[in-house]
Amino acid sequence: MAEPAQSTRPQRRRMPLGFKWTALVAVGVFVTFAVLSLVLVTVMRQILVTQERNAVSDTIGAVEQRLSPVAADNLTVANVVPRIEGTTIDYGPANAIEDTPSASIFSDSVIQKISRADISLAIFDKDGQTLFSSQHSDQPFQRSQTTKIEMIRSHDFNGTLGRAPIVSTVTGKMIGYVQVTNHMTDFFTTMRQVYELIIALFGVALLASMLIGFLMARRFLKPIRLITKTIDVVNEEPQSSIRIPVLRRNDELGDLVIEFNQMLDRIQRFIDQQGEFVQDVSHELRTPVAILEGHLQLLNRWGKDDPEVLDESLAASLQEVTRMKSLIQEMLDLTRADQVDVQFPNAVCDINQTINQVVNDFRMIHPDFVFTLDNDLKGETWVRVYRNHLEQILIILLDNAFKYSTDRKEIHVSAALNSDGVSLAVQDFGEGISPKDSDRVFNRFYRVDKARSREKGGNGLGLSIAQQLVESYHGQISVDSALGHGSVFRIDLPVITEATAAKLKASEATKQKTTTTDIHSELG
Repeated sequence: MAEPAQSTRPQRRRMPLGFKWTALVAVGVFVTFAVLSLVLVTVMRQILVTQERNAVSDTIGAVEQRLSPVAADNLTVANVVPRIEGTTIDYGPANAIEDTPSASIFSDSVIQKISRADISLAIFDKDGQTLFSSQHSDQPFQRSQTTKIEMIRSHDFNGTLGRAPIVSTVTGKMIGYVQVTNHMTDFFTTMRQVYELIIALFGVALLASMLIGFLMARRFLKPIRLITKTIDVVNEEPQSSIRIPVLRRNDELGDLVIEFNQMLDRIQRFIDQQGEFVQDVSHELRTPVAILEGHLQLLNRWGKDDPEVLDESLAASLQEVTRMKSLIQEMLDLTRADQVDVQFPNAVCDINQTINQVVNDFRMIHPDFVFTLDNDLKGETWVRVYRNHLEQILIILLDNAFKYSTDRKEIHVSAALNSDGVSLAVQDFGEGISPKDSDRVFNRFYRVDKARSREKGGNGLGLSIAQQLVESYHGQISVDSALGHGSVFRIDLPVITEATAAKLKASEATKQKTTTTDIHSELG
């Protein structure tokens, strides 16, 4: 036997999902930390720069306020130094320094401002001659007609520089200039420490984000690995009963594990049912085929010449053929019941009218039975079910009740609305079903009493078809029974409004009209 050809397509190198997840989480955490850090550093730098500019502005303002009362045409050392240094030397009425508490406080504030090592105060007369300098780190003098404060970055200076003219409040003339140089030493020292700290924190954040990403990936991928291992085991042994251990976590992954286990249970159930289905079909067909074979052999030997044997064999053969046709038809119905959403998406019917019709039909077919209809439905009650399917469901239940009735030939049918929709019930007073059989009565080919069921013409598919149809239309079917007291089959179907029913019927009519037009177009 030739071995199957192997795929020649090269396998692409893949990156493990755990690595991707770890990298993604690490990058996400790291980038988030980096952005927040940059925002904080930017805000902090802006605040510190503003503070440094305010220090220069306050110093200029203090000096202007201190020197503006000078009544001379030009500043001199004599009228500048005492006012800046806060002495109380009297240089005359025009140049006198008022020895008041406010003046002392002001002088102290000026001294406090220029006492910083990174701030240099320089005062010039109107000709640009230096009259006072608190440090030896002044920048070159430049005249300025207005107050200017600016950041300067050059090869020999990096800081804030403020310049302003001094105008006498007495004469109204410009009498000199003030210049404040702020090297911002504390600012740059603080920012350097902040940057070093941020860089160190970046390293810690990168390691921490990688660790967090690894732990998160490991936690999140654990169910996936368990699912993969379970799938491998199931692929090797489809009948395996292995299941994923339920995770004690209330999240989507925990739900995924539960759903996956339920899916495996359903698949296992379907496999078991398929095996039972094949066995039951083989068994059901083997009997009529064997009977047909026996009668044909009988006819082949001597039945051709014996009219009585010929008639008997032909009658028995036709009966078995009829039973096989019934079995095949029910199997087809069961298969088609899985496709109602595709074949009848817009089907609706009035369940009230359908119940009355089917019950009246059974009254006519079985006049020796008493059919009691307890119908609480008032007027049209619409359900989203194909009418023929609803009739088929009711016929299966009523026929089942008829077949298994004993001495009390009475069948009750009830219908009523409830909070979830419409509820139907079909009750007989016959043999009943034991608790162990109640759970299996909807299984394919299952019969409580196979010998009696065969005598009554049943194949064991009716209730399976009814269940499949009801569930395909989003309803529920159940049974309550007790041996010797009969059974009650209940059906619950959702109800739709009259407006919804009209819309669905209009859609179905449009669909049928379009289909008919397409057919005529093809034929024409």
